Amino acid sequence: MRGAITTAALAVLLGGCALFQPPPQEDPVQIRLAELDRRLQNLERIIENQGLVQLTQKVAALERRADQLQGRDEELEYESADTAERQRLLYADLDSRIQELERSLQNRGSASVLEGGTLPPGQLPVPEGTDRDNYQVAFELLKEERYDMAAASFQQFLVAFPDSELVDNAQYWLAESYYASGDFEQALRDFQTVIDDYPRSSKVPDALLKMGLCNYSLQRWDAARETLSRVQQEYAETTAARLAGQYLGRMDSEGV
Repeated sequence: MRGAITTAALAVLLGGCALFQPPPQEDPVQIRLAELDRRLQNLERIIENQGLVQLTQKVAALERRADQLQGRDEELEYESADTAERQRLLYADLDSRIQELERSLQNRGSASVLEGGTLPPGQLPVPEGTDRDNYQVAFELLKEERYDMAAASFQQFLVAFPDSELVDNAQYWLAESYYASGDFEQALRDFQTVIDDYPRSSKVPDALLKMGLCNYSLQRWDAARETLSRVQQEYAETTAARLAGQYLGRMDSEGV
């Protein structure tokens, strides 16, 4: 009996120990992994938030830049419209002044010419006008085939405006006035003046050509051929050289 009681008591004690056994400790590796996972999630949230902030900042910067560009575009559009308007006004004013000058030239030119179609000795066609005013009137007289008046006008121009930038042209057209009227001897002398006094003028090739034609008209065949050949040699790429070649060919066909 006593043995049975003892056995039962031991069984109860062992069972109680089993019931109240402390829980096993957690795995340190698992704890560490859990901690790392938590920290990783925190870092991902921080990075994600920073990315959103940077993206927001970039968007804001782009919006500001777009506003600036829009403002500059509107400014340029305004400036363009303003420039176009100023150009229109400038052109209108320039056209008005040109028309006024043309009317003035016509009035002055006609007022300075006597009934007989001549100029008073030593007087410019436009006494109060500029060098360009007088040059233009003289040139118009030449185009109208009023050669004597044109020659007189260009002569007075050369006396009155020796420093004009048009002086070489005036000398050439003076010679042309004599050439057109058939005074080839005087034309030769005045074309030679263009070459001697204004060697850098663009009129030199034309003056040489006309000297050749003057000699041709005077039947000075050798002088004509020499001068026309000179035009071809010295000014080969000019219209004057092409015309000189045509006259040389004509002389060949004529046997002179």
